[in-house]
Amino acid sequence: MKKLIFILSFFMLPGSVFAQYTWVEDPAHSKLGFTVTHLGIADVPGYFGDYDVTIETYEDDFSDAKVELTVQTASIDTRVQKRNNHLKSPDFFNVEKYPTMTFESRDIKEVGNDKYELTGDLTLHGTTKPVTVTMIYRGTIQNDMTQGNLKAGIQITGSIDRTEFNLGGDFPPPMISNEVQIKADGEFMPKN
Repeated sequence: MKKLIFILSFFMLPGSVFAQYTWVEDPAHSKLGFTVTHLGIADVPGYFGDYDVTIETYEDDFSDAKVELTVQTASIDTRVQKRNNHLKSPDFFNVEKYPTMTFESRDIKEVGNDKYELTGDLTLHGTTKPVTVTMIYRGTIQNDMTQGNLKAGIQITGSIDRTEFNLGGDFPPPMISNEVQIKADGEFMPKN
């Protein structure tokens, strides 16, 4: 009987021992960027301005994080409107036919202190392929400037081969590198 009471009391502990959190990005302090190499000599950055990302986790260190991302491809911005329009065209993202790209994580593996390999399915330009990126948990703080909200910092880095997603097939290297570097930085808050 004592053993049963102990087990029941353990599951009734207060706090976040078994609490699942859903975290959403703080748009004012988050960005989703990429870089390609142009003519083999210069890196050209770009960003997506309209996206939603959620992270579900039970663990305080995000070691069991499940990530879901939806990006509106028409929100691409490389600071040059003519280039933006070309990237939105059927030559590249074809935003009318493929208005979103998505990522849904399937597995996470610790590879260092607060550093993880995150593997999931990326759907882009009508093609779905597994992608592995690096996720770094940068800590959680109580932000007193925002009425005591918790904020967690996450950084994602990695790369994809654009040819695997049929992007820009008429523009081979060195005009545009096949490899696209990805870098996302975010502050996340528990969803209310």
